[in-house]
Amino acid sequence: MVPFSVLDLAPIVQGSTAARAFHNSAALAQHAERWGYSRFWLAEHHSMPGIASAATSVVIGHVAGATSTIRVGAGGIMLPNHSPLVIAEQFGTLAALYPGRIDLGLGRAPGSDQITARALRRTPDAANAFPHDVAELMAYFKPVQPGQLVQSVPGAGLDVPIWILGSSTFGARLAAAMGLPFAFASHFAPAMMMTAVELYRAEFQPSDRLAKPHVMLGVNVFAADTNEEARRLSTSQLQAFVALRRGRPIQLPPPSNDFAAQIMPLERAMLDEALACTIVGSPSAVREGLEAFVRDTGADELMIASQIFDFDARLRSYEITADAGAIATAR
Repeated sequence: MVPFSVLDLAPIVQGSTAARAFHNSAALAQHAERWGYSRFWLAEHHSMPGIASAATSVVIGHVAGATSTIRVGAGGIMLPNHSPLVIAEQFGTLAALYPGRIDLGLGRAPGSDQITARALRRTPDAANAFPHDVAELMAYFKPVQPGQLVQSVPGAGLDVPIWILGSSTFGARLAAAMGLPFAFASHFAPAMMMTAVELYRAEFQPSDRLAKPHVMLGVNVFAADTNEEARRLSTSQLQAFVALRRGRPIQLPPPSNDFAAQIMPLERAMLDEALACTIVGSPSAVREGLEAFVRDTGADELMIASQIFDFDARLRSYEITADAGAIATAR
């Protein structure tokens, strides 16, 4: 089985706080480290009542400081929201504090709605500059050249692995052209997954950062000791996803036993499409689901997302998933 990693949105559950979300993120990372996960990534989102990781680099530092070996990074930083120099300085600082453990995944979406994007001072054409901004950012991590007027301090000369994130062929082509690893957001936008992966592998150009293509795919996993309990746990994410698509994002709600009766058929179809890369069930069902997903996609790595209301149940889900990977690998 391929390596597993954790995608954490530092979820704020109903009735709780961002402070508790940050505490849980650090605790989850400590468990993930012990269970053998490769990476622990946090994502940049803004104006989302249920997501606490808006200041992503700050939370990465918090999590890296609570762990010792697992790689910690961004999945990702929405680069058009920021100056490339500022991101180079932030991740240069993180890499100096936690050498050999920091990843930088880059996306071009706003991580928010359009009104919030304007509040971020993001211009309408910001995404068009993404390839140029990635190149500029990468240049700041190179050793300082004679006469170079603008430097990232810290950052220059540090080896910070950079990933391109995407949910379409745009990111796939850019990652291939720049010789960078590619992470596809199949956990919430799987429609173009295989097209993007095939394009990335076909067009990949080796670079000094990466000799051959490397694909990470997102997958939602809701694991519990029984299939019934796993299905119940998954309804928290389903409720939150429907609320987001309705334009009314919410804190992560508790599971609902009658969720199916609360939504319209079109919303059910939307969930089936958007969350197609989701595995729900008991340990044996999760193991079989993960094996089939890797076999069908050829993924080099999986990024596991588990938006579960109860923190102990969330830990158990990630533990079951880690065990599933270990059992599959031993075969």
